Amino acid sequence: MPMSTEAVLGIARQALETMLTVSLPVLALSLVVGLMISIFQAVTQIQEMTITFVPKIVVTFLSLLLFGAWMIGRITDFTREVFQLIPQWIH
Repeated sequence: MPMSTEAVLGIARQALETMLTVSLPVLALSLVVGLMISIFQAVTQIQEMTITFVPKIVVTFLSLLLFGAWMIGRITDFTREVFQLIPQWIH
C-alpha cells in the first residue's frame, strides 16, 4: 500500500521543523551580532565592510562548535525515526 498524503505531509512538516530548530541558534546569534555591528556602524559612521563580516563569521563558527553536537543529535533522531517508519510504508 503506498504512503498516504497525510504521512508524506507529516514527514515534510517534521523535516521543516527539524531544519528550523537546528538552524535557529546559529542564525539567531548571527542576527544579533549583525544588528549590534549595524548599530555600532550607524553610531560611529564607520562603514568598513570587514567589520561586518569577520565578527559574524567568528560567531557562526563558535556557535557551530557550541551547538554542533546538539544539532547532529536532532538530525540523527529525525533520520532514525524516518528509517524506523520505512517498514510500515512498504507494507
